[in-house]
Amino acid sequence: MKKLFLLTALAGLLSFGASAQTAAGNKLGVGLEFGLPVGDWSDGMNLGFGGSGIMHIPISSSKLYGTINAGFINFKSKEVAGFTYDYGVIPLKAGVKYYFVPNFYGAAELGAAIGTNEGATTAFAYSPGIGVDFPVSDKTSIDLGARYEGWSANGGTNGFVGIRAAFNFGL
Repeated sequence: MKKLFLLTALAGLLSFGASAQTAAGNKLGVGLEFGLPVGDWSDGMNLGFGGSGIMHIPISSSKLYGTINAGFINFKSKEVAGFTYDYGVIPLKAGVKYYFVPNFYGAAELGAAIGTNEGATTAFAYSPGIGVDFPVSDKTSIDLGARYEGWSANGGTNGFVGIRAAFNFGL
């Protein structure tokens, strides 16, 4: 039920974002994700790989954007007694991105991390980060970002340092 509610809420936000102020500079970013587990989680997991899409919706001027982020990332466990397993997650987050100076930004997002494995739970997700957005043309750019992302559930937190390489284009 939680997953259905979160997916419905995200769909509503995406439809709002797609219709709001398109001429003012909405952007869609599509990128590759890499995650390096940290803390106790790094004892059992290896590097994660995935992809994401981020809708950027202008809030004020060209410095502050609202973000809606959906993706998938998969972590493979370290080998134990000859066995490994995959841990897949669908992060659904919303937040803000602020450009301190042209091309350099800080970002913060909150949301849910929905486990895709059988019996997996949904965790509270948070991710502060920084990045640089290199213009390629008037409506396109290459976005390179780094963040810490934490997933908190059942009294514990799994965290990783994430790197994202994306292509942004104006809508």
